[in-house]
Amino acid sequence: MPTPLDNAMKSKNAILAFTGLVTGAAVWAIWGGDMFPKESDPKGDPDTWTHEEMRRWLAARLARFLDRPLFPWKKLIVGFSLAHYFFESFLSLRQYQVLQKTKPPKVLEQQISQEVFDKSQAYGRAKAKYGFVSKLWGQIQNIAFIQYDVLPKLWAWSGRLLLSYAPARFTGEISQSIVFVLAFVMIQQVLSLPTSIYHTFVLEEKFGFNKQTPKLFITDLIKSQLLTVVLTPPILAGFLKIIQKTGDQFFYYLWMFGAFLQVFMITVYPIAILPLFNKLSPLEPGELKTGVEALAKRLNFPLHELYVIDGSKRSAHSNAYFFGLPWKKHIVIYDTLIEKSETQEVVAVLAHELGHWKLGHTTSLFGIAQAHFFYIFTLFSVFINNKSLYADFGFVLERPIIIGFLLFSDALAPMDVLIQLGMNILSRKFEFQADDFAKGLGYPVELARSLIKLQIQNLSNMDADWMYASYHFSHPILSERLRALGWQSNEKIDIKEKKKTDEGVVKASGRDEL
Repeated sequence: MPTPLDNAMKSKNAILAFTGLVTGAAVWAIWGGDMFPKESDPKGDPDTWTHEEMRRWLAARLARFLDRPLFPWKKLIVGFSLAHYFFESFLSLRQYQVLQKTKPPKVLEQQISQEVFDKSQAYGRAKAKYGFVSKLWGQIQNIAFIQYDVLPKLWAWSGRLLLSYAPARFTGEISQSIVFVLAFVMIQQVLSLPTSIYHTFVLEEKFGFNKQTPKLFITDLIKSQLLTVVLTPPILAGFLKIIQKTGDQFFYYLWMFGAFLQVFMITVYPIAILPLFNKLSPLEPGELKTGVEALAKRLNFPLHELYVIDGSKRSAHSNAYFFGLPWKKHIVIYDTLIEKSETQEVVAVLAHELGHWKLGHTTSLFGIAQAHFFYIFTLFSVFINNKSLYADFGFVLERPIIIGFLLFSDALAPMDVLIQLGMNILSRKFEFQADDFAKGLGYPVELARSLIKLQIQNLSNMDADWMYASYHFSHPILSERLRALGWQSNEKIDIKEKKKTDEGVVKASGRDEL
């Protein structure tokens, strides 16, 4: 099942090329003979250096290698961006070929009707076509931002705005960075509106998934922007202040700040943010509540409250998840999942979800996220004073920290493809383990039925190209999960609501399945 950390490791601009560049640079910088002066090295025998001295030496050599006059950073990053775009387009074309098949996989032939399969394939092709157009539009924006020096122009505008309207004490780098980021986010939001509107009110509407009205769409948009305006200033100010005050050791403190923010948001989000968009109601007493509470007690899960969320007000999406502190957790079930599933099937879904908790998957993913943040901030310490990087993007006289971080992210993004692939491998392993955990609790049939139902309700991909799936999917495809569960049945799976609702189908969040 999707977890809050499922997407933490995914990059929108990742390709493999930069991995070789930085790795090669590091090797050359470290063993490059007399290319770099020795006077900056720690004194004494290298065998006696501390870990900190060794780290500083490696970082200094790598920083000097990457900060070379007239280094073509802009061309390099544009090249990375184009390579990434063509790489993803290649994968999407491979997947599009799979979406033109006319027969479902053999393991699903008995459960999936030809009508459902045809509609699923049509939905997949429609999403693929939308993806081709939206990614092309995003690529055009990205190249235009770089070629027309939008970043330095927007940074200069932010400074002029503060000088004209803000008191003198609000005209420093931190204030200017906040204005810059808010303006940048607003521009991105406006540019993404056409594709967002089309996706919601044309594509999703056509296949019966959309439940949003234009009024709700606009209200959600306004609320999201207000949250950005409220949350960005303190978080960004803390980020920049830490770097300004802690010198070349800033990555330690920045990492701790990031970990604190994660825990804080995990705690605050369901209390202060989620209610702005959805209503959480206590699950009413009955067979489902009794079954879930018995499951939680059986696993010693520290359940504090069971909620139903009104996901149907916005879409036909369906999901179930838990949140909270280690000693006080809450389970949330979408109303659409309850409407479309039998009681024991919902319990089986939660057995899978709590399996992630019992097997330590959420803790492992949180730990990996912390390691990833530390790696990011440590490498940023190498780039933060890179004059050639700033200069090639139009920042010659000043080097704002936030600009450096944005440019660093663009330069580093290709390395994230390896992290994404690794995380997908790990995530799929965790999904199999959670399925096996639910099977061990006695729910193999119920879980298999719920997976098939969601596949039908979602019109999810019945099959996938192996390269596309490896790169994009954090969950195994349905046929793999059914084989692992030992599912064998000639029964046609029927979708029946337990009570009358609006017409439509249930669609899971994340990758459209548990």
